Amino acid sequence: MTIDFKKDILPHVVGIALFYAIVAIYFSPVVFENQVIFQGDILKWEGSAKETMDFRKATGEEALWTNSMFGGMPAYFISLDFPGDITNALVSILSLGLPHPVNGLFFGMVGMYILLLSFRVRPIFAILGSVAFAFNTYNLLSLAAGHNAKIWAECLIPLIILGIHLAFEKKRILGASILALGLLLQFKFNHVQITYYTFLMAGIYVLVRVLFEWKKEGLIPMAKTVGILAIGAILAIGGNIGRLATALEYSTYSTRGEVTIETKEAGLDKEYAFGWSNGIMESFTFLIPDFYGGGSNTPLPKNSASEKVLRQQGLDPAQINGFVQGAPTYWGDQPFTGGPIYGGVILIFLAVLGIWAAPKQTLITFGAIIIFSLMLSWGKNLSWFNYLLFDYLPGYNKFRAVSMALGMTLFAIPVLGMVSLEKLVKEDKLKSLYMAGAVTGGLILLFILGAGMFRFEGLADQGLPDWLLGALKDDRKSMLQSSALKSLGFLAAAFVLIYFTVKGKVSDLILGAGLFMLVLFDLWTINRPYLNSDSFQPNPTNSYFAETPAETEILKDDSYFRVLDLTEGIQSAGKASYRFHAIGGYHGAKLRRFQDLIDYRLSGELNNFVTKAQEGDFDFSGIQSFNMLNTKYIIAGKAANAVFENPEANGPAWIPSSIRSVNSNLEEITTLGEINTKTEATINTDEFGQVDAGAGTIELISYAPNHLTYTANMSQGGLAIFSEIYYPVGWTATIDGQESDILRTDYLLRGLTIPAGQHEIEFHFAPSSYTKTKTPMIIFQYLIILGLIGGVYFTIKEENGRA
Repeated sequence: MTIDFKKDILPHVVGIALFYAIVAIYFSPVVFENQVIFQGDILKWEGSAKETMDFRKATGEEALWTNSMFGGMPAYFISLDFPGDITNALVSILSLGLPHPVNGLFFGMVGMYILLLSFRVRPIFAILGSVAFAFNTYNLLSLAAGHNAKIWAECLIPLIILGIHLAFEKKRILGASILALGLLLQFKFNHVQITYYTFLMAGIYVLVRVLFEWKKEGLIPMAKTVGILAIGAILAIGGNIGRLATALEYSTYSTRGEVTIETKEAGLDKEYAFGWSNGIMESFTFLIPDFYGGGSNTPLPKNSASEKVLRQQGLDPAQINGFVQGAPTYWGDQPFTGGPIYGGVILIFLAVLGIWAAPKQTLITFGAIIIFSLMLSWGKNLSWFNYLLFDYLPGYNKFRAVSMALGMTLFAIPVLGMVSLEKLVKEDKLKSLYMAGAVTGGLILLFILGAGMFRFEGLADQGLPDWLLGALKDDRKSMLQSSALKSLGFLAAAFVLIYFTVKGKVSDLILGAGLFMLVLFDLWTINRPYLNSDSFQPNPTNSYFAETPAETEILKDDSYFRVLDLTEGIQSAGKASYRFHAIGGYHGAKLRRFQDLIDYRLSGELNNFVTKAQEGDFDFSGIQSFNMLNTKYIIAGKAANAVFENPEANGPAWIPSSIRSVNSNLEEITTLGEINTKTEATINTDEFGQVDAGAGTIELISYAPNHLTYTANMSQGGLAIFSEIYYPVGWTATIDGQESDILRTDYLLRGLTIPAGQHEIEFHFAPSSYTKTKTPMIIFQYLIILGLIGGVYFTIKEENGRA
């Protein structure tokens, strides 16, 4: 087999170099200046992961549990390493050493490029489609928000679909190995919702392929292909068995799993799951980015209608500037948004072109993915469809933010668009071009001329005076029309380029280069307001977590306790976790029982406490649920005098003098509001039987997140309660070296029945989901690498044989 460098090598080198250059230039402060993107979610994660990472650094071991947030929870989804895991090295090699998380975009472009080549799209068009895929606003807005795992999971989709496609193209071993590699890395990034969507897309691809080709190929060969792909998927599962096993274990006890309160349903409730539902009309931001006003806080242009009316009202210039620099221009259905979902009007045009130009099988496959994903993203706005899936599609009720399905849309559009462009240029069918131009351009013109048919009213309008709201509506209308005119300009330029190429007046290379520049300029300018030079800064960790005088006061206490930070709240906190064991935290899948405690006890107790405290009455006896969690300090500000010590905190462990028997979870969590948790306790006798009260003292003598030691002096044997969260898997307790059953008491705390006398008590956390899977996991990872090497070898050997 003869290799022509100019034809077979150079285009790919140029493509990869372009991908690298685009990432390096756009994110130059990250790549060259060691700066980072300011990501609020990541900073909160740093706070929650601090204890676990410190433990790993100090001991070389995994804690697997952390008390840094929500009273305590498994660390599986916070910070988890496996000795010998090669996935980090693979990511670094495959992304050519680019820094995380922007390396995900580079890898996404490379994966999409190879996928498009496998669909026989020429390199220049494949480069265009790859850039459009990676640099859509969905990805960059996710980067700005700190959704790094989601970005990587999305950018691995092309590699996964590539593996499936190659297997059906008679390259079974190579295809299965690539599938295994893609899934291995996607599982590593642990974004289950994106992986779920990936399997939905893979299912659509396989189903359409089988329906189209089973008569020609025969069912047995196709079943063989599916079987080999299944082996690849099994290898990927094996290469992540530790992550998957711990995730499956935890999900049962998380907010995504089984119910605890008898009146609730399993999984997430519909209102929460569909809170971020894309509006049906909002899908037109794919065509016109500012159709719905951009982001929730968007700068208005100079001399906007809002600015003029604010001046007329005589407002201070600083107030005017503050409003116009972050105006509530978004008027869509979601609670708020960082910006519009936009992948380039030219790509939409080319995807529409596919209705007439694309091969039927490709059109149905990727057209189905586009339509299906749009319907999923509409959520509650298409309730008859999505509520049905939520109730009956296995696993679907575990996820929230259904607008995330638009990642599927933004994957399928470039594939369909580039295949359509390739087909058009090869077959010179101008009619297809005319039809696509008429449909896409006609829609844009309709919205320019008919913009007045919209009301331009949004959720953010509440509280605005009528005189300002009218001006804001005018600005929203102007944004739509201005954005539509820009889209029409890009569309017209692309149409002209393609037209003259089909006519033979312009070369394919010039067409590809021209479209590439148009798409890059379009996406670059749309993205820049949302992720720009202001988004980068030296690592903000030190400043974000700078020790406050309030924290300095608390750090004087070297005992064991928890902290409640009122400045952040319970469910969106991160700073307190950095230095303390915190009641609050920030996590998408809390333990179900802790969420119940928030809903039924903590929120109400806290509201009552704050109300009384504002009147000078610090009623610490009224926050019994906080007391049983050993909440010793409450932070109300940064100053040293903004810390309040809780004299009623129960301490690390105690012996209640009486026990109330309950028979249901609802009864137990209700009873918590009626008792003094220091002297009384609850036990669900249906689950744990009758337990006697005891008398004595108990003291914590050593602490590590996964190993706690106490001494007890019991004058009367009975129940001891520990201010630690009960988790039924992985924790073992010993009394003087003899294993003892851990009871659940006070709805979510650990309890032990301790006999009379002096005893040493130890709690250890060593879940088998981690300890028994970490070695097999590494073996599977190396099997995938061997399979990939073998797949490349046999493919080259077969190609040489044909030559």
